[in-house]
Amino acid sequence: MFKRKIYNELISWKKESDGRTALLIEGQRRVGKSTVVEEFAKNEYESYILIDFSICSQEIRDLFRDISDLNYFFLQLQLQTGVKLIERKSLIIFDEVQLYPLARQAIKHLVADHRYDYMETGSLISIKKNVKDILIPSEERHIHMYPMDFEEFLWATGDTVTIPLLKQLFQKQKGVGDGAHRKIMRDMRLYMLVGGMPQAVEAYLNSNNFEIVDNVKRDILKLYEDDFYKIDSTGKLSRLFDAIPAQLNKNAARYTISSVIPHLRPANSLDLIAELIDSRTVMPAYHTSHPSAEMASYMDLTRYKLFLSDTGLFTTLMFKNKSFTENDLYRKLLSDKHSANLGYLYENLVAQMLATKGYKLFYHTFKNTDKGRNYEIDFLISHNNKMCPIEVKSSTHKTHTSFDIFCKKYSSQILNKYILYTKDLQKEEDILLLPVYMTVFL
Repeated sequence: MFKRKIYNELISWKKESDGRTALLIEGQRRVGKSTVVEEFAKNEYESYILIDFSICSQEIRDLFRDISDLNYFFLQLQLQTGVKLIERKSLIIFDEVQLYPLARQAIKHLVADHRYDYMETGSLISIKKNVKDILIPSEERHIHMYPMDFEEFLWATGDTVTIPLLKQLFQKQKGVGDGAHRKIMRDMRLYMLVGGMPQAVEAYLNSNNFEIVDNVKRDILKLYEDDFYKIDSTGKLSRLFDAIPAQLNKNAARYTISSVIPHLRPANSLDLIAELIDSRTVMPAYHTSHPSAEMASYMDLTRYKLFLSDTGLFTTLMFKNKSFTENDLYRKLLSDKHSANLGYLYENLVAQMLATKGYKLFYHTFKNTDKGRNYEIDFLISHNNKMCPIEVKSSTHKTHTSFDIFCKKYSSQILNKYILYTKDLQKEEDILLLPVYMTVFL
């Protein structure tokens, strides 16, 4: 198993909760939820039972139909699994719990009983379809598991020193130097191609073959497509997902639903978009009409951009309908000969890195009254009751007109100004130009 940061969160939950809450780990399929939870169970408990509701027997499912007698319930559970449960020293895991809502409803009573600890994992948990007939337990604590971030990817390759050293340089606002920067950017581009899905990382480490890695990612995308069709048999959900790279490539001010599905408008597509976001495969960035620390209060639910939660999957989705041999993106990115029009790929990377840090994604567009055109700020984050505008550039830093105009207009509300690009750290008056790999420190 790869080292994952979420493991420390599980440790904290076990210590702080002391059995008073169950932990629900949400995340997209194949992100590694089941693996990390079972590893945690093996290491931190004397025994554990894992119930995978995608394959478990009907006899185990039937136990949840009547939990009025918990002594009988636990006795049968131990008999059917062959695992001895030890009071306050055992963990029971409900894997893919969204497939059997009755088990999730039982959490309230199981936690109150306090004999054992409980964890749940779930993908594509839909509020409307999966839990409409059950009582949602208030005893659940939710955490979101993301694909492996850049540091976790480096750990997998054996590099445990780069990110801590970069953090020191970021805090001192100093660059790493040309040689080190080129090496880290190569690693960053490699991460963009492989991504953070554990299966893809494992395939890369075992084969050192991008075609094999790409095939693994295509298999994951096919799983998502199958899931989307289970939720929406019309295929609209799958089409909206597949169109994300093309929509970002247009450099438009929003995701234009009608260009993907004619006659469908933002106002009457909110349920579909909610399902897509609920799958955790995508991340929305909402337009805010009032740039400030309170930007969330002014977001427009009908005006948004969509990003993939894993940039490695994004690079494969860009060429989903072509064979791997027709995709020269791998070669171009690794040789650093990509064209400037790959800005949307870097934008997806930054969105992923910010979301993994816990930021909700917002952007802002505004009109330039002199030239009659729209300007855009790629991302806005807030700190200390002020905001920090972010502009993303995929190549050598040149101009940033819209960024300058925005910063002048809202100067009193801005704490820090960041431009994320592919060169080493620099300062330009009060603007901090950061290599994209330092996004993790914002």
